[in-house]
Amino acid sequence: MEPLELASLISTIIRREVAQAGTLTAYRDPLCRWVTAEAPGFAELRRRLHPAHLMPHDLLPGARSVVSFFLPFAPWVVEANARDRVKVAQEWAVAYVETNSLIGRINARLIESLAEHGIRAAAEPATHNFDPVTLLSRWSHKSVAVIAGLGSFGLHQMVITDAGCAGRFGSLVLDAELPDLTPASRERCLFFHDGSCLECVQRCPVHALDANRPLDKGRCYHHLLTVAAQYQTVGIADVCGKCALGPCSLGSAVEGPATEAMDRGTGV
Repeated sequence: MEPLELASLISTIIRREVAQAGTLTAYRDPLCRWVTAEAPGFAELRRRLHPAHLMPHDLLPGARSVVSFFLPFAPWVVEANARDRVKVAQEWAVAYVETNSLIGRINARLIESLAEHGIRAAAEPATHNFDPVTLLSRWSHKSVAVIAGLGSFGLHQMVITDAGCAGRFGSLVLDAELPDLTPASRERCLFFHDGSCLECVQRCPVHALDANRPLDKGRCYHHLLTVAAQYQTVGIADVCGKCALGPCSLGSAVEGPATEAMDRGTGV
């Protein structure tokens, strides 16, 4: 299969699965980008995050490409979670659980469909693939998204795409080539752009965010477990999302000419 044909197939499957998801959660148009499995950003993850961070070839021997995709929530999901400064909206908790499951179905369908064309593929779960002590992911979907040029890290350590940061990321490794794409590295966080926004810091209900220090992962995760205990009936909803409700929730907060984004990710 030619690279352009393969890229079209992958994008079509992602969009079709989202359109036919049958979830309570609604989504905007998915975003998708890819990068070569040999991109230097992957090796850099082992230096910056953890020496045991998986490489594409660890997921799939013979890996040649890595696909990253983003499923952005509909505005009403964001609006529901913004109604209360502290309590996490049930709509947001449901969206988290449903979207993690949807990403699993998307990857399963991609793996199955690609196999019909003689292409091998592999994927990691959308979440809960991290060390509960260090809180570091063995395969960071957010970092993969940044390497692929799908978005850039904001002060809140969420990845801001052109469709914002309110949504979920998935990724897939395959042993076939996709068309060359120049990584679209650009700043999307207003704080890093000109220091004009601290809304994510102000919205964090447990003060885990601060402009002058790294994210307090322990404090953040403890809060997520508290929320999960409140929403046991909807699934594993260790989620909050209050930091994702500012001007970068539904789109890039930085307008004007593209500016280079620094790589600030933590891999959580």
